[in-house]
Amino acid sequence: MKHPPALPAGCGPDPLDPAPLPGHPRVGFLKAFVDRPNVEVGDYTYYDDPDGPQHFLERCVLHHYDFLGDRLVIGRFCAIATGVTFIMNGANHAMTGLSTYPFNIFGKGWEEGFDMGSIAAGLRGDTVVGNDVWIGHEAMLMPGVTVGDGAIIAARSVVAGPVPAYAIVAGNPARVVRMRFTEAEIAALNAIRWWDWDAAKITRNLALIRGNDVDALRRAR
Repeated sequence: MKHPPALPAGCGPDPLDPAPLPGHPRVGFLKAFVDRPNVEVGDYTYYDDPDGPQHFLERCVLHHYDFLGDRLVIGRFCAIATGVTFIMNGANHAMTGLSTYPFNIFGKGWEEGFDMGSIAAGLRGDTVVGNDVWIGHEAMLMPGVTVGDGAIIAARSVVAGPVPAYAIVAGNPARVVRMRFTEAEIAALNAIRWWDWDAAKITRNLALIRGNDVDALRRAR
């Protein structure tokens, strides 16, 4: 992985730091650990796990097989709590016949006549999580879901469908509890896209990003 240029002093942590919180090795920026071509994680997105963030791929990204071609894409500045799981398309069983049992995987003659198209028919595409998303403890995201920028997924929610930008969702299946901002504010935030700013500009405008005045953030320099 190519290391980004060094940041100016006082412009935040290194996005590749595996342990950006001194004394708290359970928190790490995922870019330091993700090394699969079918998983993409943006700068400053972190995973919190008492056993260490280095186990993210093996524990949190399940049934992810290269030959199916699906990708997990997670944006920048996301916060992922302990036990979050991304169920990928490899968990699907064929649903075009009378039985969903995967006879073919056991071989010894049971693989004869298996049609890979029966699996392909149930694939749901990439799983895409936007920027500045907070995913709570033990939430589960099903194959092919899309989570919009700024969304919050409550602990132990099961996300089986699209989550709008800046929505708070909870439950099984997850439903929108409320929107975080008005439609006009959400449109403005989607246009501002502060997470795409460089580290120096983010640092200069942290008070505005932490605040609740969208118009002031829009005027930021």
